[in-house]
Amino acid sequence: MTQSLLAGAFLAALLYVLIPGPAFLALLGIGAGQGRRAGALFVGGHLVGDLLWASLALIAIIGAKTIGTFVFDALGLLCGFYLAWIGWNAVRAKPKGDGQALLVVERPFRRGLIFGVTNPKGYPVALATFTALVAGSASALQFHTLPVLLAVSFLGFIVADMILITIIGAGTVRRFYRSHERLIVRCSGVLFMGFAAQALWHATPGLLGWRKA
Repeated sequence: MTQSLLAGAFLAALLYVLIPGPAFLALLGIGAGQGRRAGALFVGGHLVGDLLWASLALIAIIGAKTIGTFVFDALGLLCGFYLAWIGWNAVRAKPKGDGQALLVVERPFRRGLIFGVTNPKGYPVALATFTALVAGSASALQFHTLPVLLAVSFLGFIVADMILITIIGAGTVRRFYRSHERLIVRCSGVLFMGFAAQALWHATPGLLGWRKA
């Protein structure tokens, strides 16, 4: 196994987490509004999904059969409704009391877990990211290298999560969030519903058999 292959897997995992998306917006709200501990619990749950999609992407790259499109269309439908529910709650959120956050996630670990494993874009994004960064060492890609690659990817996920937790827990970020919390939460809710509409738009044709082969 070459050093370039290991470095590629690490960087792919790092970039996969740091690329902004629905999970990033959720983490921003949870971490800035409820603190680093809540943010860490969220990314801890989301890490399960990161490992799942990275594993499938690496298996596909190495040469195994990929999972059929029905699985991802079904996940897309589930994710769409889930994001729509989160977005609607964010748009309608009201403070529960003086000095309390506008939107409080009581179980951030569970929220992160659901976010991670129901994200239908996790697989294609992971596949594209890992392909771009490990394709140059294709000759060294074998099934017996998969455990090591996953271990290196896990390290990349952890480093990226630590970076995000540090950012969202910083005093400047938290003060800015508190000062503009209502606007940020409302805008995030609208964005979540936009992500939901996009997920449903792409998933429904496949489930109904309307998508062209």
